[in-house]
Amino acid sequence: MRKRLSNPLTKIKLKQQLILLFCVLVGPVFLLNWYANAKAAQLLKRHVTNAYAELNKLNFTLINRDLDTVNRIMATIIQYPITQEMRPRAGETFDRVQKYAAADKLLASYSLGMTEGEAVYYYLFIYDPDNAYSFAPNTATRFKTGGVYFYNDRNKPAWIGEAIAKKGKGYLRLLHGLGTSTDATTLGYVRAVNSITEGNVVIGALVATNMDKKIEQSLATISLPDEGEIYLTDYDNTVLAASVPAIGTKLELPPGLNAAGSPDGTADAIASGYIYVMHYNDLLQQKLIYKIPTRSMLQQQNELKRAIQLISIVYSLFAIVVMAYFWRSLIAPLQRLAVFTRSYAPGRRLPKEPAKDRNDEVGVLIHSVYGMAGRLNALIEDRYMLEIKQKEAQLQILYQQINPHLLYNTLESIYWKSSLEGNSESAEMIKELAKLMRISLSRGRELITLREELEHAKAYTRLEQKKYEYEFTVEWRIDEEVLSVLIPKITLQPLIENAIIHGVRSMGEDGEIVVTAVRDGETLVLTVADNGYKTVDYEAIEHLLRDKENAAPSGYGIRNVQQRIELHFGAAYGLSYSAREGGGTQAAIVLPLRYEAESSGA
Repeated sequence: MRKRLSNPLTKIKLKQQLILLFCVLVGPVFLLNWYANAKAAQLLKRHVTNAYAELNKLNFTLINRDLDTVNRIMATIIQYPITQEMRPRAGETFDRVQKYAAADKLLASYSLGMTEGEAVYYYLFIYDPDNAYSFAPNTATRFKTGGVYFYNDRNKPAWIGEAIAKKGKGYLRLLHGLGTSTDATTLGYVRAVNSITEGNVVIGALVATNMDKKIEQSLATISLPDEGEIYLTDYDNTVLAASVPAIGTKLELPPGLNAAGSPDGTADAIASGYIYVMHYNDLLQQKLIYKIPTRSMLQQQNELKRAIQLISIVYSLFAIVVMAYFWRSLIAPLQRLAVFTRSYAPGRRLPKEPAKDRNDEVGVLIHSVYGMAGRLNALIEDRYMLEIKQKEAQLQILYQQINPHLLYNTLESIYWKSSLEGNSESAEMIKELAKLMRISLSRGRELITLREELEHAKAYTRLEQKKYEYEFTVEWRIDEEVLSVLIPKITLQPLIENAIIHGVRSMGEDGEIVVTAVRDGETLVLTVADNGYKTVDYEAIEHLLRDKENAAPSGYGIRNVQQRIELHFGAAYGLSYSAREGGGTQAAIVLPLRYEAESSGA
């Protein structure tokens, strides 16, 4: 047989199913919204990155043009006869002073002015091993605006050897102590000065300072988004010039932004909320890098994002309205119906039925359930009334059975007493009999107070004592607080009768019956105990009391008491027999605490 597949949605509530349906309807919209925004952002980043890559390449060319300008000026200064004649030679000191002054004046004439009072200054360092230009300022007392300086093997700057090794090729280098402050770092363009006439003879080195200011002046013309930054670095990522104060620091670049194997090219990367665009030149060992915040670039995307978000919000509101309609029209009535079916108990009063204002399947279901519950209540009420009438009939039959039984025994007692002693006490016994009859009738009441029941039991006991010439004693131990408790009438008399007949009748003066009535929590406990010596089969008595189908004539009185207690108070209460401590038998009755006001109210 094929196994039938079950629908997993039926295992959750309708409210949860509706929420799941809402998520299924609205979820893809927000997913598409997120995907569209992300894709638009990627496309915009790529287009902007390509545009800035071309701009970067152009700016790199402009910076190199500035460097070419400085390089040509340096070539002019190097080829100038005065510069070539600065090499120390034998001669008059006056001639050397004139050459020094002319060279110093020459360097000052080539200084390039810039904005904010800055300028590109030229410094000419001449190798003077014999200290032929001792009259000139030494390297420790530098001018701030360029000039001619001399060095020997003892005070040779570290970068001189580096410049000489490049054999006349100019390059950018960070220098300390040149320029407007002895502690400042400046970007210098350095080039070795060689002799034109003597080949490989090195005269010294020529330096152009404030190149960082010159390059930054060119970078200022580049328009980047807010907070965009521009850096010129070497291949070790040391900042040579930048649009922000960062000269001499190391620039952290994303791992994917590396110079490729080609000598010249462009690379880009997106990381940590920034777009990096880099143009590099292996020959110059330089990189020009744009660092642009993505958030400032994506402002152009905001309008599109807002339109997509507006569409998503409108669709979500529409879905919420539809869900609310179905919730109010379908889910809420079904939830109320579910609550009603869970809380409904057969026979319980029905709440007000909803108005019949809908003809769909939900309305038919609701009215059908309420109608079915109403019919079930009517059926239960009819059965309940039938059971009440049956119990009343059973009680009447039981009372009709026990009254003749009592009357018969009482008349028998009067007969034996009258036969043995004459008529001297007949009037007294007839009086007790009248009292018994009066209490037994109880004006048609089925429940009487314990006080009335005790009066009935004491009248019966006195008749029996007269019958047996007071050969046994009866002790009454009754708590005053339980005298007003209601019990079924003619409850104690059958128990006392059994105690007399089966317990103390043949014991003479040794016979003793003790009747007690005490409160135990919310119950009344009545006991009738005797000190009889006969062996009693308590299991047979228990079977007699609990077997409702038993029709045996013996034990009719106690079984009648048990059945009446169950009819009035339920199977949790009733009669039981047990052995008495010290010998004899004890009958115990457990009843709930009921009073006249409570009984009439019920």
